[in-house]
Amino acid sequence: MRLIDENDNGYKEAKKKVEEEKKFYYHLGVYLVMNTFFVILNLVTSPNHLWFYWPMLGWGLGLFLQGVRVFTNIGLSKEWEEKRIERHMRNRKE
Repeated sequence: MRLIDENDNGYKEAKKKVEEEKKFYYHLGVYLVMNTFFVILNLVTSPNHLWFYWPMLGWGLGLFLQGVRVFTNIGLSKEWEEKRIERHMRNRKE
């Protein structure tokens, strides 16, 4: 069995990534529960005026963007951040 060095940068990055994924799945669960509640509430209280899709769309967009950030390299990735830091350091020297 391999011991994990908690001070290793690779370990810290992997742990941070797992925490982000965990937050996403928690957020997804809350989204599903709350939007199910909104659908039921809407259909019970005012079935002739449907509004449940508005919070579903807005919240869904936020959840989608969080998923893109967590599970893809699209957007502001670690590589992008490092390139920007290097650029600012070069500009500072000039």
